[in-house]
Amino acid sequence: MSRVSARNARLDALALLVQETGVLRLRDAASRLGVSEITIRRDIATDGDQLSCLGGYILPFQDGAVGSDYVLDQEKDSHAVAKARACTAAAALIEPYDTVFIDCGTTTPHLARQIPANAHLTVICYSLNVAEELARRNDVRLIMLGGVYHAEAASFSGDEGIDVLRRININKAFLSAGGLDEQHGVTCSHFHEVPIKQMVMQRSVQKHLVVDSSKFGKVRAARYASISDFNSVIADQSAPWS
Repeated sequence: MSRVSARNARLDALALLVQETGVLRLRDAASRLGVSEITIRRDIATDGDQLSCLGGYILPFQDGAVGSDYVLDQEKDSHAVAKARACTAAAALIEPYDTVFIDCGTTTPHLARQIPANAHLTVICYSLNVAEELARRNDVRLIMLGGVYHAEAASFSGDEGIDVLRRININKAFLSAGGLDEQHGVTCSHFHEVPIKQMVMQRSVQKHLVVDSSKFGKVRAARYASISDFNSVIADQSAPWS
């Protein structure tokens, strides 16, 4: 097999793996294909049309924010009452001295605002809009995950945040989604969020999905979990399949 043919075969195999998982750790891809991480990075850089590398992960190619189905400023005021109602129910689950993860998006700032006073929590987040709600609280220890900033989602991503999460045990994780579908699972619009969400789910005792009912039946590009992976789905209305 020629060098070009071998590279194309690796790229095809990588594309299939990413299609199955949504995002793929670079080291896992290298192990499965029996080549070095440098070889895979070189393959992806040479092709440039199907896949891209972000930190230590491989994901479908995205040309900036072009074509995104999610615009933060537009989503902020959409279904605000329903989002606040769901977050009221979610906040009721928080207990004093919990270590809590709050996901990015436009629903979760409502949860940050409704955290009970004097709960003495540790809160982990990776989005500016959630951090801004909590930074002024003297009863909250805030851990902000850094990395590459994504303005279209007001959130960060990168290996640094993943490494921090590996060292933390989380009592309750409150995750967001752009779509919730029985067949296609729990999805979001930005692939850079997937590694963080999945690591959070691994590190959490309880995992709660917080959405407004407009997300029911919708499917976004990046799948990160099944509905059954969560302890509960917290929304302003009952899901049609519940």
